[in-house]
Amino acid sequence: MMHQSGRGADNPIADEAPMRWNGWGDPAKAEDLPFAVRSLLPLLLGRIRRPQPAVALADVRLSPSAFTSEDAEAFAAVLGADDVRTDAESRIRHAGGRSTPDLLRRREAAQAAPDAVLRPRDHEEVVACLRLAGERDIAVIPFGGGTSVVGALDPERGGHRAVISLDLGRMSGLLGYDAVSAEAVLAAGTTGPEAERLLAQHGMELGHYPQSFRYATIGGFAAARSSGQNSAGYGRFDTMVTGIRVATPSGDVELGRSPASAAGPDLVRLFLGSEGIYGVITEVRVRVHPVPVERVMESWAFPDFASGEAALRAVAQHGGGPTVIRLSDEAETSVSLAQVGKIGKALARGASAVTVFEGDDVAARRARTAALLQAAGGTSLGEGAADDWLRTRFDGPYLRDALLDAGVLCETLETATTWSRLEGLREAVTHALKNGFADEGRKAFVMCHVSHVYPTGASLYFTVLAPLGADALEVWSGIKHRAGDAIMASGGTISHHHAVGRDHAPWLGEEVGEVGIRILSAVKSELDPQGIMNPGAVLGAATPAPARSAGV
Repeated sequence: MMHQSGRGADNPIADEAPMRWNGWGDPAKAEDLPFAVRSLLPLLLGRIRRPQPAVALADVRLSPSAFTSEDAEAFAAVLGADDVRTDAESRIRHAGGRSTPDLLRRREAAQAAPDAVLRPRDHEEVVACLRLAGERDIAVIPFGGGTSVVGALDPERGGHRAVISLDLGRMSGLLGYDAVSAEAVLAAGTTGPEAERLLAQHGMELGHYPQSFRYATIGGFAAARSSGQNSAGYGRFDTMVTGIRVATPSGDVELGRSPASAAGPDLVRLFLGSEGIYGVITEVRVRVHPVPVERVMESWAFPDFASGEAALRAVAQHGGGPTVIRLSDEAETSVSLAQVGKIGKALARGASAVTVFEGDDVAARRARTAALLQAAGGTSLGEGAADDWLRTRFDGPYLRDALLDAGVLCETLETATTWSRLEGLREAVTHALKNGFADEGRKAFVMCHVSHVYPTGASLYFTVLAPLGADALEVWSGIKHRAGDAIMASGGTISHHHAVGRDHAPWLGEEVGEVGIRILSAVKSELDPQGIMNPGAVLGAATPAPARSAGV
């Protein structure tokens, strides 16, 4: 068990370099695979062939921009010429998100990209951009940190003359702070680290730490209904939001007058998870809390995933009170051990868990949780693995890039369901992934962890490794659909925290029903009558999506 003061261990508010154009994060932090992982891969996957080298940025081929000189002049009159960009590099850097298929497409010579990138400074400039886009028949893709993994940033025109990426990165800052109410208003383009730096000046924090934290934005958290790693203690992002400001093609929307209301349905929630199909979230008001002065962490071992699952359920239902609690299955535990060079232990069986406690009454909450975990068969291992996880919790995507370079496809998907259905859902998705690759003549290794818990259920986060063939995009698309069908058949949600985008749109109707789709479509028709906002995202069939492949 480890006690710490403040936030020194994982330094979550450290500055980050600009995102790598065809991979994750800071280019200087890209590393080769650890030797232990390279040694383990042939045992897990069999023969692996290295892919062709990725194309250089200068060699990428784009189709000519459909953004005319008249378009550029009109938008420059609002934004200034420097913030209306049609150069190839700006377009490529806004050509999609950071899913594995996105990164595979970024490695090709021929790529699709938006016709222009616009960089507004504030809400009023966003309003002006939407007005001009409507007048000029141009689709608009709101762009925050570029971390979407569900196709939400695909440069789709949707039948319009051109498509622009509306980069909100210049709309950053703390716009208001109410110390009495413990609320803060943040501009939508504020990154997670910048938000925490600004709030720390007041002794406060938001405490929202998804794996994308270093690059994702406040507006993106809201638009995707994000859930951070500290959700057991602080809640999902949508529970943190108390108000919102949105620019839509039909007019402005400002919501959230009070902490609770019975004045009709809660329209704030309508925009949380909307992914830019209704308009552009420009400001978000959130509840904040004091920066915790104490942190206690502990790692745990369980004989198997089933006993660990029962332990987490007991904690969720009986109020242990951790800030973070997560459970890795036997496969994920083995690979985690391999990453730190413990090959012998990596080949052993067993599941593992991490708990973290922050804030007040830490010792008592830790003791309650420990008693529940021990009663379910858990064994405390001290702070070691928990400390390793905390220090590296934002670095997983760097390993994915290294695996791609080594010829291994590494992709993730997540879902959630009730406790009574959880094991059936895990088995169904695991079988869909393994059998899908087996039908293609390839071995696959599937890992799973519980990342978020609730009194009635939990989320499951899957990672799959498989040899990377020349047909990887086509093969993964088919297997992803098999996994999506398995999720629906097993009573899961198609997305717990990655959102819908374009990739999950085929299953949304099954999840919310025909009437639900009609409701969402009616709202879009009212707020975006010309259909210029992120066409093809979320509703999918309501606005036809393009083929998910690069073009020239």
